[in-house]
Amino acid sequence: MQTIDDFKNSLIFPLGDKLPEEFSKNFIGQAHLNMLTTKGVSIGNVTFEPGCRNNWHIHHKGGQILLVTAGTGYYQEWGKPAQKLHAGDVVNIPPEIKHWHGAAKDSFFSHLAIEVPAEGASNEWLEPVTDDIYLKLK
Repeated sequence: MQTIDDFKNSLIFPLGDKLPEEFSKNFIGQAHLNMLTTKGVSIGNVTFEPGCRNNWHIHHKGGQILLVTAGTGYYQEWGKPAQKLHAGDVVNIPPEIKHWHGAAKDSFFSHLAIEVPAEGASNEWLEPVTDDIYLKLK
């Protein structure tokens, strides 16, 4: 399997630091964050180590856009099948949609997370994505 050092050398944007506790409590596994900008619009390079995924969550009012830059991962909306993601894929997440995203079991995964600005926008973190759901993904 690829190592984190090998993967970070393939990234367009630097890897960033391991998530701080305030964020990591909403993830299963290890993720890294490199905030590229917070001026006007928030854009972060998020890298998930194999098997890492975030909890179900909702972006209230503003929504989010994911630009996949490396690796293989998944995006899933509540009540719908998971979508496999690869470099070059774009996911437009409207406000108020319960969803999660993260790496495949055997791959690192990086995306730019763009928070769509809106007055009163917030994120609501919900329950973890269980192994029962995650381990069935192909």
